[in-house]
Amino acid sequence: MTETPEAAAASRAVRPPLLTPPLLLRFVSVLGASASFHLLLSVVPGYATPAGGGGAAGLATGALMLATVAGEFATPALVDRYGYRAVLAVGLGLLGVPALALPLSRDLGWIVAVCLLRGLGYGFTLVAGGALTASLIPAERRGEGLALVGIVGGVPALVALPLGVWLAAHSGYGLVFASGGAFALAALASVPGLPDRVRASGRAVGIGIGEGLRSAGLRRPAVVFAFAAMVSGIVVTFLPLAVRGAATGSVAVALFVQPAAATAGRWVAGRVGDRRGSAGLVLPGLLLSAAGTLLMVATAEPVVVVVAAGVFGTGFGILQNATLTLMYARVPTAGYGTVSAVWNIAYDVGMGVGAVAFGWLAAATGYPWAFALTGVAVLTAVVPAHRDRRPRSTTAATGP
Repeated sequence: MTETPEAAAASRAVRPPLLTPPLLLRFVSVLGASASFHLLLSVVPGYATPAGGGGAAGLATGALMLATVAGEFATPALVDRYGYRAVLAVGLGLLGVPALALPLSRDLGWIVAVCLLRGLGYGFTLVAGGALTASLIPAERRGEGLALVGIVGGVPALVALPLGVWLAAHSGYGLVFASGGAFALAALASVPGLPDRVRASGRAVGIGIGEGLRSAGLRRPAVVFAFAAMVSGIVVTFLPLAVRGAATGSVAVALFVQPAAATAGRWVAGRVGDRRGSAGLVLPGLLLSAAGTLLMVATAEPVVVVVAAGVFGTGFGILQNATLTLMYARVPTAGYGTVSAVWNIAYDVGMGVGAVAFGWLAAATGYPWAFALTGVAVLTAVVPAHRDRRPRSTTAATGP
C-alpha cells in the first residue's frame, strides 16, 4: 500500500528529537576538549623545533597521538569500572593541567612528557565521550546527529588551528598554552550533569576491542579512515614548516580552510548518508583526500596550498562521518564503546605514525616529494574502500 502524503508528513513529524538536554550538555565538553587540543596542535611542533628541527616536531605530534591511542585502548575498561563522568573528567584534567606547564621548559624531553599526558587525556575524552554521545543520538538520525557533533567539535578546530599559530607569532607561546589549558578545565563544570551509563554500556554482552579490530565490518572503514588521518597529522604538523618565502601567509588560511571544509563534508555526508546510506561515500571521500594530498606538492604556490587544504578537508570530513556511521550501524548498542575506541585508534594511529614517518621522509626527499609519496600511499586504501561500498547488517560486524 502506497503511503499518503499525510502519512509521510506524520512519519517525519514523529521523528525522535535530536537536540535533547543531555546532548546539549555534552556539547560543552566536546567544545572544551576540541578547543584545548587544536589550539596547541600546530603550535607545539614549532615550540619543539629548536630542540631538534623537523624530527622534534614530528616526535611531539607522534607522542601526542600515540599516547592518545594508549588512552583509547584503556578507556572501555576504565568506563566499566568508574563510569563515563569520572573518565571524562580525568581526561579533561590531563588535557588542561599539562598545557599550563609547557612554558616551564623547551627541553624536548619535557615537551614529549607533556604531549604524552595530554594525549592520554584526549584519548579518555574521545572514547568515553564518543560512546556516551552515540547513546544520546536516535538511531534513525545517527548520520545527522554525528554530523552535528562533528560541527560542534569542528568549529573549535576551525578557529583554534590558525588562531594558535597566529597567537604564538604575535603574543608568544605562553598565551596559547594558558588558553588551551583553560578551555579543557572550564569544561569540567559540565561533567556532573552528564549521564553515567556504566551498566547501559553493556560491555559484558558487547564486543571487545580485539574482536572489533578483527572484524572486517569494523576494520575496513577504520583502515581507510586511518590513511586519511595520516595526512591530517602531516598537515597540522608540517604545513607551517613546508611553506616558505612569499607563500607563508597562506598557511593560516589553509589551516582555516581545511577544518572548515572537513566540517562541511561531515554535515553533507551525514545528511546524504541518512537518506541513501553511508557505504557509498567512503570511496569518494578517500579519492578527494588523496587528490588534496597530491596538490600539496606545490608548497611554493599560495593558492594551490589553500585549494589543496580545501580538497583534502572535504574528503576527510566525508570519511569521518561515513566510516563512523557505518561502524555504529554494524554493532548493537552494547558495542558503541568498542566502535568509538576502534575508530579513534585509527584516527590517532594515522595522525601519529603519519607525523613521525613524514618527518623522516621529508628530511630525505624534501617536502614536495614527501607530499607526493604520501598521496600515493593514501591511494593504496582504495582496495578496502572499494570492497566496503555496500552496507552490512549488524551481524556482519563479526564476519571475516
